[in-house]
Amino acid sequence: MTIVEPEWLARPSTEVAPALIGCALVRQLPDGQRILARIVETEAYQPGDPASHASRGRTPRNQAMFGLPGTIYVYLIYGMYHCLNIVCDRPGVASAVLIRALQLDVMPPGIQKIEKLSRIAAGPGKLCRTLQIDRSLNDRPLQPGGPLWLEHRTPEFQQQLDQGTLSLVQTTRIGISLGTDLLWRWYLANSPSVSKF
Repeated sequence: MTIVEPEWLARPSTEVAPALIGCALVRQLPDGQRILARIVETEAYQPGDPASHASRGRTPRNQAMFGLPGTIYVYLIYGMYHCLNIVCDRPGVASAVLIRALQLDVMPPGIQKIEKLSRIAAGPGKLCRTLQIDRSLNDRPLQPGGPLWLEHRTPEFQQQLDQGTLSLVQTTRIGISLGTDLLWRWYLANSPSVSKF
């Protein structure tokens, strides 16, 4: 697999979000174990977006969104669920992609098997719980050997997209009250791991 470099992320989130579908998110746990998961659903947030955390400017909470491309932005919702975002574009431009759902091939160690494997990371809060992602990773860079990094789509996945065997769906974002008309959510069609709302 080829590592996703920060330069590849240095463009608007609306370009990065669909391109991340099929890429792998790799989580290296403190004990050295690695979990590899395929990204199957994303949402874009960028300047001028009323649903963005940065719509009212820079704050201590959203500081990471203004960082270098490839910066990790993790925030807490409802006081209990973490959400993972990947910062895009240029430094100082608040642009990020929310990772909404992942597809895992193997059940991670320590996970209670109360849900199907296809559903344990089917939503932003669920994927953070499954991959043990919390605010301790906020404002850190994506990099191999670190806690998180990205790997590009496999040639097989890309070939299936090119041939139409696999396809992406572009639609409106969910779980927000502003900017609901923007078609800035993408997911892998027919994936059992896409979130439900």
